[in-house]
Amino acid sequence: MKVAFEKYNPLWVSQFNAIKEELSPLLNHLEVQIEHIGSTSVVGLSAKPIIDIMIGVQSYDDLDRLPILLIELGYVYYENYNEDMPYRRFFVKLEGTLETYGFPNQIKVGEEVPEGLHNHDIRVANIHVIPISDKNWTRHIAFRDYLRTHQEVREEYQELKEKLSKLEWKDGNDYNSGKDSFIKTEEKKAIDWFLDKNK
Repeated sequence: MKVAFEKYNPLWVSQFNAIKEELSPLLNHLEVQIEHIGSTSVVGLSAKPIIDIMIGVQSYDDLDRLPILLIELGYVYYENYNEDMPYRRFFVKLEGTLETYGFPNQIKVGEEVPEGLHNHDIRVANIHVIPISDKNWTRHIAFRDYLRTHQEVREEYQELKEKLSKLEWKDGNDYNSGKDSFIKTEEKKAIDWFLDKNK
């Protein structure tokens, strides 16, 4: 598959805000923080037109309070990712309803992801739930803010994404592996910059 790659669209902010408004009333009792992350959150950066959202919870115990709530909203819960990333719970929001596609609302541990769920054309948003105290929360926020304020890094990232978008990939995870080296290098700088800025 080739990854859809679009020029920055200001509508991505509106899409994030609409999803945040949908989630907030359901999650307010957990005192969550809802952030727009990833390339669609960086003005001027081209991206896959899928909104990445990070929900910050107060503790690791809160992680498993989210699945039942988001499943009720029609999100798909990737429980099968919990083993590799125990600090995170991952969900996707699709266009239309699950009944439209015949997908399950949960991919359980040991189950294969249905082939059609890899289709990014029907995916609206990726939802990452992470405790605010976890280093991965800081990592995502730092990298987003670093790209927003460092034009030369943003332009280098843009060039890499343009190059990768022309190649064939097995799925979204395979595509992400192509960005891994750049992201790991720049994330280290971003975290140092972010922590120094917020002393």
